Amino acid sequence: MIGPVRLVLADVDGTLVTPDKTLTAGTIHAVEKMGDAGVIFALTSARPPRGLLQFVEPLKLTTPLAAFNGGLVVDAEMEVLEERTIRDDLVVPILDLLASHELSIWLFRGAEWFATDKDGPYVEFESRICDCSPMKLGDLGGFTSGVTKVVGVSDDPDAIVAAGTAISARFGTLVSATRSQSYFLDVTHPEANKGSVVRFLSRRYGVAASEIATIGDMNNDVSMFAASGLSIAMGNAVDEVKSAAREVTRSNSDDGFAYAIETFVLAR
Repeated sequence: MIGPVRLVLADVDGTLVTPDKTLTAGTIHAVEKMGDAGVIFALTSARPPRGLLQFVEPLKLTTPLAAFNGGLVVDAEMEVLEERTIRDDLVVPILDLLASHELSIWLFRGAEWFATDKDGPYVEFESRICDCSPMKLGDLGGFTSGVTKVVGVSDDPDAIVAAGTAISARFGTLVSATRSQSYFLDVTHPEANKGSVVRFLSRRYGVAASEIATIGDMNNDVSMFAASGLSIAMGNAVDEVKSAAREVTRSNSDDGFAYAIETFVLAR
């Protein structure tokens, strides 16, 4: 039997926001009700930090923002609280492997975003939702230090899966390779995952893992499911993510986040 929830950690895209990337009135109200009930609320995402700032004001967030799947944790003033970067000597081999699978490549170094093709797939979309634009990633060997995340991007989901399998086979536990969307393969430090975010928040707020609820929709959310007492998959999640969660809510096009908070969190 799971007891009362004291902290909720939520994914953003596919979870907190609708398919068109907006917050519903129901979501905002659910977060307000958690605050009234004394439940701490925090966000984690594959997005860069700037892509999370837009939620601070409407949701009245005071908690850390865990970007890059936990690779970079900042406060609302963008001060770095925790950072995990990919080992320098692994960066170029990772870039070469992704390129060999014909993926477009994005590289993040702190707040800087670089792309091999500034007109490539999903660049315009990502620029819009994150309010930032990439710089040109030229010589792949020139970017090896302080890299927080490398992303392989493709319109071909099978290419993403194949590249992920190849990354895991070659680098094993030296990196974390997960899909944050069917068209994104995120490669980060091995401890830069959402499970680490759960542990970070547990230490910071003195809340036991058993008192933490997590909610998400993609493969990169499974690690936080495993680290928390209550895990909730969105109705729009794929079956393997749903099977990793204790509960399943409605989809993000049907106010699934708000329904989950009302039904599985506040009801406790």
